[in-house]
Amino acid sequence: MPSSRVVHVRTDDTAVVDTLRRGIEQIQKELEVTPEFPAEVEAAAARAAAAPRLPELDRTEIPFITIDPDSSRDLDQALHIERGTSRGSEGFTVHYAIADLAAFITPGDPIDVESHRRGQTLYGADSKIPLHPPAISEDAGSLLPDQVRPALLWTIEVDDTGEGVAVEVVRARVRSVAKLSYDQAQAAIDSGSDVPGGDTLRLLKEVGELRLARDARNGAVALPLPEQEIDISDDGTWRLEFRSMLPVEEWNAQISLLTGFAAASLMVAGKVGLLRTMPPPDPRDVKRLRRTARALGVSWPPELDYPEFIRSLDAADPAHAAVIVASARLLRGSGYVAFDGDLPEEREQSALASEYAHVTAPLRRLADRYAGEVCVALCAGEPVPSWVLEALPELPAQMQSSGQKAGAYERAVIDLVEAGLFQRRVGEEFDGVVVSVEEKDDRRGKVSVGEIGVEAPIEGTAPLPLGDDIRVRLDSVDVGKRQVRFVPA
Repeated sequence: MPSSRVVHVRTDDTAVVDTLRRGIEQIQKELEVTPEFPAEVEAAAARAAAAPRLPELDRTEIPFITIDPDSSRDLDQALHIERGTSRGSEGFTVHYAIADLAAFITPGDPIDVESHRRGQTLYGADSKIPLHPPAISEDAGSLLPDQVRPALLWTIEVDDTGEGVAVEVVRARVRSVAKLSYDQAQAAIDSGSDVPGGDTLRLLKEVGELRLARDARNGAVALPLPEQEIDISDDGTWRLEFRSMLPVEEWNAQISLLTGFAAASLMVAGKVGLLRTMPPPDPRDVKRLRRTARALGVSWPPELDYPEFIRSLDAADPAHAAVIVASARLLRGSGYVAFDGDLPEEREQSALASEYAHVTAPLRRLADRYAGEVCVALCAGEPVPSWVLEALPELPAQMQSSGQKAGAYERAVIDLVEAGLFQRRVGEEFDGVVVSVEEKDDRRGKVSVGEIGVEAPIEGTAPLPLGDDIRVRLDSVDVGKRQVRFVPA
């Protein structure tokens, strides 16, 4: 599931593209990251891609499909759903194929060492710092259509309430029959058209809606933050637009979550693995969010707890969107915990109201490769490989470090794009809404400028009116420093 803050760029203006490219190159230099791989890593990837270690089990008869952004080539997951389970006609059987990197990576080889150094793929403004060389992540290891690929094949039975009731994961050869974009998948579901994976798409809606209802019952939290897209016109004008998630994206994400829950249950039962964790929100942050909602004029009935309240918000409404952004403060402290033997005391992902594990994005996230290996071994009744057990204790720190870098990269790219948006508009006035005010200095905060779809710093000479409409003037822009500054008009 891609970050809601990822920026996508659409432009044919070469001057603007050059400006963006130079800025991104500077960000990469500052953070000491690069899309390029050392020669020995590229060579090892080329050799591995040419001779993958394919599993014996052949499940290429299952008509898998992938659902991803249109431009994606690093396809981790392929899906097939059928009605009924081994227990009878009620419920569903979900087949979920996850790219198997063990077919290409040997512990300790150059690809493995480099992946530990990187930790995860970094995204921002259509720029990408991949975890693995493209020869693997966008070609031989990717679940591209009409290609036989090695995979970890998850088979999960789901009852008629949306609850997972049985799970198995094995190594198998699989083949996708279609690569669908989110728009294509949604259009096929809405029209009922006959496309590859038609039954799977129809059942995805059923299972996805059951799972969303289950989340609501269990008190899970999801922030419906829109993605940002930059549209740049022929005259070089930049415009930032927000794109809300399509329903199919939420349903698709539910299959990934279903698999993460199943993986966690396997690892907790086996007392070995790697869980994704998040502590409960600080009660002070919940009170602060209530104050913010009140200041923004958003009704929060006292009987609603914060998960129900967040689910009631509409990201298309500017005031609601500001509350959604503010509510991210409640979901802090996420991390990983590794264990082998005694179960950790803190092992729940509070936003999901459950134990949870990352296993569905190994092409883009290091932790998933190891968690997947644990689950395969547990299902087979075999010992977890020693190279996995040796690496587990260090993975939480490696993922935390790479996660911090991913966040810094994403924020820097967004700051660059926003500065580019405003570079020709210094002195202009805009209508906005004050969406946050600093606690230590109520003259500083952030303003949401709806006309061009950004949140940006604002600084006044008097206390800022949180939640109020405000007329602002763009005071200064520095694209090189990725800074913009508004003042009240």
